[in-house]
Amino acid sequence: MSDTSDCPPELLAEELQQELLKFARVAQGQAYVPYSKFPVGAAVLDEHGKIHTGCNVENASYPLGTCAESGALSAMVLAGGRQVRAVLVVGDGEALVTPCGGCRQKLREFAAADLPVLVADRQHIRHWFTMGELLPSSFGPDNLAMTREPNGPAG
Repeated sequence: MSDTSDCPPELLAEELQQELLKFARVAQGQAYVPYSKFPVGAAVLDEHGKIHTGCNVENASYPLGTCAESGALSAMVLAGGRQVRAVLVVGDGEALVTPCGGCRQKLREFAAADLPVLVADRQHIRHWFTMGELLPSSFGPDNLAMTREPNGPAG
């Protein structure tokens, strides 16, 4: 975990961090959370410099809800993005609201180990991690590189 709330400029400029926070706050305000009353918003920056947002959406069949990060990734893919350059998650409370295990794996599909993952509350960015810190020794698309011809023999 980082020891400061500011992500290093070489990973993500302060101005862009604040822009992600602004977008994630708006998304958090749209969350549908009648059961947990715990709204979460996420903002994902893609390889084209576009920001995509998502919020958590609960369901009466509780495990069938969706996380904010998942919604933001879906919006990114729908808009043509295929690489995540940064993500910011906004949630309230004393504890840091980091991506859940499932969302860490979903983010990994579109991101490298050095992806900055910022964690914020409504007022400010509290901490940042890299994807590698949140999901060490992860399994991703590079693990499935084609080692044989499609429909052909291994080799």
